[in-house]
Amino acid sequence: MLARKKRHADGWAPTVLVVGLGRFGTAVCESLVRQGVEVLAIDTDERRVQKYADELTHTVVADATDGEAMRQLGVGDVDRAVVAIGSDIEASVLSVITLHEAGVERIYAKAITRKHGKILTSIGADHVIYPEYVMGQRVAHMVTDGVADYLEFDDEFAIARCTAPVETWDRNLAESGVRTRHTITVVGVKRPGEPFTYAFPETVVHQGDELVISGRIVDVERFTALPRTAPRRG
Repeated sequence: MLARKKRHADGWAPTVLVVGLGRFGTAVCESLVRQGVEVLAIDTDERRVQKYADELTHTVVADATDGEAMRQLGVGDVDRAVVAIGSDIEASVLSVITLHEAGVERIYAKAITRKHGKILTSIGADHVIYPEYVMGQRVAHMVTDGVADYLEFDDEFAIARCTAPVETWDRNLAESGVRTRHTITVVGVKRPGEPFTYAFPETVVHQGDELVISGRIVDVERFTALPRTAPRRG
């Protein structure tokens, strides 16, 4: 059974089980370890487990679809689990069922299709992740001129980093009325060669600045489509 790792005097860091040490699973594990989170990573491939044994907190050769094996590992005491299996839908589904029945408090699961995701949700996954779909969205917006990054959330909300449109140049945010006119919020401003700063009504925006904005998807997309180059004269 895994002991929970204390983060500070009045709280506990979660212990996270990661099922599957493919590209997605290892990325999750490495990020968690950098955050100081205790990780139990399991995979049926012994070579993968040995490869990451020195980098991760705990690595075990195990089958997450085997209820008895999971009970022996004490996964019922794990705070959260990430089922990082994608291509093998049967193993993905059975792993979620096994962990749910074992009493894991919160389960995150990778899905490769919407149908796959609906199945995972119906059998106990609390959160379903679509890595390829999310990255596809980000790239589609990034290849559009002026958009440096883009992220959508399930509740029709989005955050983007984009070049300031012409209508915001050389005026503060209160004067340009971005929030009123476009129903989006400017969270911060990044000027070339300067660090990111939080935005206030009196913050003046200049040509070449990058804005971090948030709002409804439709409003964010409409704002990022505004002209970002001054019209030619003559």
